[in-house]
Amino acid sequence: MNKIILASGSPRRRELLEQIGIPFEVVTSNAAEVTSAVQPDEIVKELSKIKAEAVKQLCKEKGETYQDAVILGADTIVYHNGKVLGKPKSEEDAYSMIESLAGKEHFVYTGVTILTPKKQICFAEAVKVSVYEMSAEEIKRYIATGEPMDKAGAYGIQGRFAAFVKGISGDYNAVVGLPVARVYQELKNAQVL
Repeated sequence: MNKIILASGSPRRRELLEQIGIPFEVVTSNAAEVTSAVQPDEIVKELSKIKAEAVKQLCKEKGETYQDAVILGADTIVYHNGKVLGKPKSEEDAYSMIESLAGKEHFVYTGVTILTPKKQICFAEAVKVSVYEMSAEEIKRYIATGEPMDKAGAYGIQGRFAAFVKGISGDYNAVVGLPVARVYQELKNAQVL
């Protein structure tokens, strides 16, 4: 079996891969995540590819034991009213994002790039998320937990924000940060597992 490298420092992505029993190592890069794409699915695919390519280069520099490594890059965004909601820059920014999502539906896109020694696999998963109405006090209390500050769209579906998620249509794990069932199938089909 090829060595699998997760090109992400996200603890949530690590937990998801561990959950399905795939052995992996984590290697992150400081590659500039800049994209010219405008469609949300293309944005996440391009950003996941940037991460994977940067880590592939780092692995080449690490030497022979990483030569045939399979690199797995991922990126997640929240998309609402034609805008990408990234990680909030401040508590005020988090408040504004959550307030805009409360009582409405939005989409979460996760893009994945898998670089094997033989080919590149790139895909995006889109999930519709519906959020209950939230009072100003509920939003402030949620922000006070600190949970939204390192998450796209200023919320974590797997955390305390679960109290406000009315429903989802699509892969729950893609909202968390990695559609692991699809990743597993793609790795299996590429004869990596």
